[in-house]
Amino acid sequence: MSTQPEAPQETVDAESAGVAATVAEHLVGVPPSRFSVVFRRFRRNPSALVGLTVIVLLFLLAFGGPFLTHWSYSDIDYSALRDVPSAEHWFGTNPIGQDVFAQTVRGLQKSLLIGLLVALFSTAMAAAVGTAAGYFGGWPDRIAMFFVDLLLVFPAVLVVAVVSPALRSYGWIAFVVILAVLAWMITARVIRSMTLSLKQQEFVRAARFAGVHPVRIIVRHILPNVASFLIIDATITVGTAVMFETVLSYFGFGVQPPDVSLGTLIAAGTGSAITYPWMFFFAAGMLVFFVLSINLIGDGLRDALDPTSDRGRRRRKR
Repeated sequence: MSTQPEAPQETVDAESAGVAATVAEHLVGVPPSRFSVVFRRFRRNPSALVGLTVIVLLFLLAFGGPFLTHWSYSDIDYSALRDVPSAEHWFGTNPIGQDVFAQTVRGLQKSLLIGLLVALFSTAMAAAVGTAAGYFGGWPDRIAMFFVDLLLVFPAVLVVAVVSPALRSYGWIAFVVILAVLAWMITARVIRSMTLSLKQQEFVRAARFAGVHPVRIIVRHILPNVASFLIIDATITVGTAVMFETVLSYFGFGVQPPDVSLGTLIAAGTGSAITYPWMFFFAAGMLVFFVLSINLIGDGLRDALDPTSDRGRRRRKR
């Protein structure tokens, strides 16, 4: 009676270890990344998803809308003055025969670009100044905070009203720069306070004792730990910048003719809001939808990035 040869003990042990590792991986699971956790918590927030959907649709309308109509925002139809919305002019026309849909799409595009660029530039300045002041301390901190306090003293509306007429020849980019310069100081102070706390953490102190360059410490260790606040603040700044641009353009200090923005359209249609409502309510509606959606996204990001928040886990508990 023949017997099969026994498998070597090392092979059996290796196979057993592999099976055990596979079972453990399926039981325990691979730890999810921070991005996947934040995305999953954000996805469970219905209001945040609604806000994100509206923002995506507004962007598609702003940058794809000009291709949906043969009218440009500067074209004039002399046969349709204050015409009601129709198949030819979807949002009607204004007193001089310009297509309101084309103008609204152009104004939305301009306002979105201004809001995004202002948020990008102001957040970058706040992150750079706040982390540098908090990490280095001493005279760099004192000089940085002196300029921050100095800029906080000046009212933003008054500064824009004084400076913008002299920079009108540079177009709306100069307007973006002015708004960005006036929108980063509070965020920089918060980032400085967070950096002062992070600087005392063991991982930062270990990197300093190891001789890591300060800029590398700020980029690799400080900024990732304040990124949650920066993301939320940038989201809110977009909506704030659009509202600020709308108010300034309403009073004639923002985007200048012949270009248009939501602020200039709302200003032009305010007097006709009752008699010719399409000249006012389309632009005003776009502004309301945009600001509300940005606020919903900001709230969703705050809940998703905050580990102590239970709103992101609410649907699972149900």
